[in-house]
Amino acid sequence: MPGTSRPVPFFDKCRAYDAPARVKATGTYPYFRALESAQDPEVLIGGKTLIMLGSNNYLGLTNHPKVKEAAIEAVRRFGTGCGGSRFLNGTLVIHEELEEKLAHFMCKPAAITFSTGFQVNLGTIACLVDRRDVVYLDKQDHACIIDGARLGMGDVRKFRHNSPSELRRLLQADSGSRATGRFVVVDGVYSMEGDICPLPEIVAACRDFDAAVMVDDAHGIGVLGKRGRGTSEHFGVEDDVDLIMGTFSKSLASVGGFVCGDVDVMNWVKHKARTNVFSAAPSPANVAAASAAVDIIMNEPERRDLLWHNTRFMIAGFKSLGFNTSASQTPVIPVVVGPDHTAFAMATRLHEEGVFVNAVVSPATPPGRALLRTSYMATHTESHLSRALDAFAKVGREFGIIP
Repeated sequence: MPGTSRPVPFFDKCRAYDAPARVKATGTYPYFRALESAQDPEVLIGGKTLIMLGSNNYLGLTNHPKVKEAAIEAVRRFGTGCGGSRFLNGTLVIHEELEEKLAHFMCKPAAITFSTGFQVNLGTIACLVDRRDVVYLDKQDHACIIDGARLGMGDVRKFRHNSPSELRRLLQADSGSRATGRFVVVDGVYSMEGDICPLPEIVAACRDFDAAVMVDDAHGIGVLGKRGRGTSEHFGVEDDVDLIMGTFSKSLASVGGFVCGDVDVMNWVKHKARTNVFSAAPSPANVAAASAAVDIIMNEPERRDLLWHNTRFMIAGFKSLGFNTSASQTPVIPVVVGPDHTAFAMATRLHEEGVFVNAVVSPATPPGRALLRTSYMATHTESHLSRALDAFAKVGREFGIIP
């Protein structure tokens, strides 16, 4: 048949990969569901309306008129793409304007934008960490942090999740080493179980051992802090955190990412991060949408109030029904269900009951600790949330997860 790949041995591993097919055979495959509508509190899939409890659109801005109009106007002025990297021909004035706005918003001297959040961590960490350095990672850090540390070629140490005491022990153990630099990278909000990094204790350990600290605040910016600046603002340690990373694909209602910090460090990253230098620049529409979202975050703090009202409502609701929501402190609320197949089957049943959730299984979680990851928006109403809780109650009892 024309177009059929030659059966060369290199691809044997691909042909033998049958995990998705085995789940599909059970009728419970919960991934790559195609939405026919915007990321609103209710979405359309296959002509069916579902309550969306699986989006990172925390402030409900992806369908906001001002955000959409900003994107449309940017396309009218600049077209659909940039035709190259920021380093060469792809820098637009709106890239520089957004970076200035982000630096101001985050109370840092400078910021650099990237085409995706994954690229921010991959490129920034890799270009900062060399063979003479040691980088310390929380064991539940996001994959892009881990991959960036690997590319950096320095020594990598991992400490127990949210354990400043173990980080301190590792820093102490390395105090006599020949390493010239130490770099600690943590998530502000951990994206699977919604728990918050104990940042003051992490910062204190870094200060005592002269280590730099970077916070991936993809799920914290727009959500935590009086002004929405994230985990560092939440704990009042903004001046003690050297680098803060954020994405556009959560509260900022777009696609892309940024890192902010001192001018000299940002200048280094701007010229050294391969994921920036060798990648196409963020598109005009994405840049303009993110910029409009920052304006809304700064000018409409009531959205964050609504988000936290919904978060408290759901945590209380889940707990009253008897569900295990782990240590969540944020709008990311996991429902721990146990075996992987239970998560697949429950996500499918909830879909049938009109609720969209994400099934998270090993290796994203420890074996036997699969969960249904739910997340909330400022634009959910109590009617949406009450209907979702009713569906969870019904399905939870069917599977024996709750009494």
